[in-house]
Amino acid sequence: MPDSPLLSVYRRSPTIMARGDGCYLFDDKGKSYLDFATGIGVSAFGHCNPRLIAAIEAQSRQLWHCSNLYHTPPLDRYAARLTANTFADKVFFCSSGTEAVEAGIKAIRRYHYRRGESHRIRILVAEGAFHGRTLGALSACAHAPSREGFGPLLEGFDVVAFHDIAALEAAIGDNTAGILLETIQGEGGIRSHSPEYLQKARKLCDTHGILLALDEVQCGFGRSGTLFAFEQAGIVPDIAMLAKGIGGGFPLAALLLSDHAASGMEPGSHGSTYGGNPLAMAVGDAALDLLLEKGFLAHVGEMGEALGAALAALGQQFPHVFSGSRGNGLMQALIPARPESRYALSDALRERGLLVAPAVGGVIRLLPPLVVQPAHIEDAARMIADVAQSHFPA
Repeated sequence: MPDSPLLSVYRRSPTIMARGDGCYLFDDKGKSYLDFATGIGVSAFGHCNPRLIAAIEAQSRQLWHCSNLYHTPPLDRYAARLTANTFADKVFFCSSGTEAVEAGIKAIRRYHYRRGESHRIRILVAEGAFHGRTLGALSACAHAPSREGFGPLLEGFDVVAFHDIAALEAAIGDNTAGILLETIQGEGGIRSHSPEYLQKARKLCDTHGILLALDEVQCGFGRSGTLFAFEQAGIVPDIAMLAKGIGGGFPLAALLLSDHAASGMEPGSHGSTYGGNPLAMAVGDAALDLLLEKGFLAHVGEMGEALGAALAALGQQFPHVFSGSRGNGLMQALIPARPESRYALSDALRERGLLVAPAVGGVIRLLPPLVVQPAHIEDAARMIADVAQSHFPA
């Protein structure tokens, strides 16, 4: 759409999506697409989930917005439930993952400032990290193309080699305030920090009196088969950032903090106009109900294993197209034999009726709804095989 008034910051396809239902999207011509992108991991419970719709409809007749100068029943109820079911003592609500990261960066620095350690401002981040696109969050990203042309960025971030615990330890100095990691890198190519690495990072933070912040915007809220991906390492961070699936498609994000990590944040130190609005709180509460239902996370784990096995088989069947696969739960990736082909592959799959999400890390992400069923995975594998055979002959 060359004449569109929209700012050209996205690589939009010409497809016009008109509606969604469960695991499918439908364009304006009625064609259906099996959605294994879910708005980059957002529509965790499928499109137009009836329980989320009911929550929105009920709250919309009560109260939409009244500012954070007041408590509201949905705000207090959801905050209490979210902290009761997580490690957190405190929660800050906002509308996007980038906002949650920004709030987390401020909380890390403010923590040390209030302790009389104002020199501790530097935060360690991993090579390949992606934490958002505002100037603060972008400063924490270790992906040069995303940063190009936006300098000077925020000072105070030190990049260390991915998954190198010796490099992480060596980078800690007198001015270090914390470590910020994606438990599983999303844009970086579905790369997981191992349980052992995360355990050692936790110990380093404890030893040096600094804070561990885990960005679970993409990998959290059930996508890995556990409520948080870091649970699989048996650790607890000081701070965690949540967004995407937490609202099931409604703009919602949260910063979770332990009491000590939250100790520097006081009235006036941060805010969000729309954060914690009653509509978002009602949807988040309903999404939490779905996530905590008996057997739900076990289902995600089972489907993750099935999807991982299907992708591994495709890699073996078409080694000239895919060099392999990797992932955790329903956060999986196909690795193209030629990284630059990821967009052509994604476009061909869309034409075939399967939506995927290419990543700057050179992979094709598959992030299906958490309610995906075996038949959907079988259909997706069949469509990938069709495209590999027809568009990329050996």
